[in-house]
Amino acid sequence: MPHPLKRLFQRPIIWLSNRFSSQPDKLQVFASLSQLQEEILKGNRQKGLIVPFDYEHSRFIIFSDQHKGGKDGADDFMAAEDNYVAALRYYYDKGYTFINLGDCEELWECPPATVIREYRNTLLEEARFLQQQRYFRVFGNHDLEWHYVVPRQQFLKDIFGKKLKVYEGLILQTRYQDQDYRIYLTHGHQGDQRSDGNAFSKWFVAAIWTPLQRFFDIRMDTLSDSFDLADRHNIMMYEWSIQYKKTFLISGHTHKPVFASLDHIDKLTKQLDKARARGDAEQVSILQKALAARQAEYAGKQLVKTMAHPSYFNTGCCCFSDGDITGLEIADGAIRLVKWKKDAQGNSRVVLEEAPLYYLFDQMT
Repeated sequence: MPHPLKRLFQRPIIWLSNRFSSQPDKLQVFASLSQLQEEILKGNRQKGLIVPFDYEHSRFIIFSDQHKGGKDGADDFMAAEDNYVAALRYYYDKGYTFINLGDCEELWECPPATVIREYRNTLLEEARFLQQQRYFRVFGNHDLEWHYVVPRQQFLKDIFGKKLKVYEGLILQTRYQDQDYRIYLTHGHQGDQRSDGNAFSKWFVAAIWTPLQRFFDIRMDTLSDSFDLADRHNIMMYEWSIQYKKTFLISGHTHKPVFASLDHIDKLTKQLDKARARGDAEQVSILQKALAARQAEYAGKQLVKTMAHPSYFNTGCCCFSDGDITGLEIADGAIRLVKWKKDAQGNSRVVLEEAPLYYLFDQMT
């Protein structure tokens, strides 16, 4: 049974964390995303790369927000490690290029040396992709240190070697019907006043939140009051994306997966309504179970606004408390929202959503 003090103080502690965890400002989000995109398109390789790809044949897997910690009470990645490693081995064997989209390590809570020691084997699984020139890393607000040469050389060189670069963003570029289409990838913390270079927030997480998280055994993705802010930030990033023709935005940061600018809970709800209208009892049962699982993960919060234009995607995260992880595949002419879970049969890959890229390109013309 939980200690009475834990039950008494858990709710105010969650409120306090939410108070200091996220505060996206729309003007700053827009300005930061636009500036980074312009820098990459101008050829500023310190900011990011333009990566040509064949939309019909290239294969990418995009994960974010592992938050690898110190394997203690504040480590949100521990439960997901097995799923994550199984997924990496699958994608390595299938010839995918791995894009790690930020907050890969939890450096607000843990010293880099601790994370490297505890997750050395998992990091070596990532390094295999780099050895085959199939690895890109983007930094987030919780692993900003990796953008700088000195900490990268000090802590990551032994695992990844000298070739590792860490960028603020990437642009995947392809041709469809004689026109260029771009997929712009960045972590998504830009313009969040609590996350984007805020020294106070970093101190708060390290000095105040982490000890409380360990004591009260609170997981980041179970902070029920945080999802209004997560939705708000996702909506801002979606609204930014619709300004640019032939450009798609993929981010992480909010820990809430979004597919084709439509929140997964909202899509399941719409599918459930259609199944009920058809009288398809079997599909209704399947969708009800899937919806209940997603709502439990997001503490029942409802989507603030439906995003109908298919220009924005979010990877979700690799630190759900049940050990599941979500990510985005771009492969074989399609984009997919996938979940990896562990059950009696072992680690398994589940396709949650899928859309042909040509279909999305046609919607953007």
